[in-house]
Amino acid sequence: MMAVKQIFELGLKLGMEADPRGKKIIDRYLGRQQKEYDDLKPSDKKYFDKDRLTNPYPDCAIHVDNGKKNVKRVLAGIDITAAEILLASQLNERGQAIDLVISHHPVGKALMNLQDVMELTADVYEQEGVPVHVAEKIMEERRKEVGRGVHPLNHFQAIDTAKILGINFMSTHTITDNMVDKFIRDILKKTKPEVIKEVISTLLSIPEYDYANHLGAGPRIVSGAPYHRVGRYMVEMTGGTNPSSKVYQQLSNYGISTIVAMHMKDDSMLKAGEHHMNVILSGHMSSDSLGMNLYLDELEKRGIEVVPCGGLIRVSRNKKK
Repeated sequence: MMAVKQIFELGLKLGMEADPRGKKIIDRYLGRQQKEYDDLKPSDKKYFDKDRLTNPYPDCAIHVDNGKKNVKRVLAGIDITAAEILLASQLNERGQAIDLVISHHPVGKALMNLQDVMELTADVYEQEGVPVHVAEKIMEERRKEVGRGVHPLNHFQAIDTAKILGINFMSTHTITDNMVDKFIRDILKKTKPEVIKEVISTLLSIPEYDYANHLGAGPRIVSGAPYHRVGRYMVEMTGGTNPSSKVYQQLSNYGISTIVAMHMKDDSMLKAGEHHMNVILSGHMSSDSLGMNLYLDELEKRGIEVVPCGGLIRVSRNKKK
């Protein structure tokens, strides 16, 4: 039996195990959160989100938890809106009980905190050789831009609906982005592609990308050519959202030839091209689905049934009896 909190904590564990930064950097991050809280005036501590003391991914959160002790079936999707919450309620009325709704993309406070998780990217760039002061300055500008972008949104619409209907609800954004990031890094390390075309072939060997390709949304080369050599590559699947376009000059300068990303803004694509980089876009929904599936498979192993919705391309890697 698993409670909602246990399901979320399992996600945190899996997300941290897959985190490209490694445990020491995560521990340092959590230590800074604790110091920030300890240094606050008593009058300011009431505004501090204490989840940050144990959760290194502020864009992941439990939004509604009614104390359910035995979660048997979850409704899981890439995007969960009030419509999917209503769907869960309708399924409950039809006797197909949904004990928890899981979204990939963040809502509520998790969406408001999206810019905070982007610190992860600066750490990854430093690992790739970019000086920390350059990585932080570039990401600082982008973080502020993202913060301004999410600030005016209607963050709690779906959560309010879930509360009224008594539907448990949580988001697992960077948790599952970390998992797809590690999966792609591991498979590319194993296949050792020499040219860009071979990266595409590797991605198409993954069911989620193969399915998306049939729909016209499969992996594509947006900078470079099929027979360009891969060189030193970077997988860009986690870190909250797209980084600043300014980072690609730095990555090129420090030896990165190829970027494998979920999606990329046009200005970033052009900047990467200007600095002679290859860029492969794996696909947004298919990549998010892969990360979610790796997490949902772990729930299946624990006896929890998964009902896909909201754009999730559900592929189970568990052997069927």
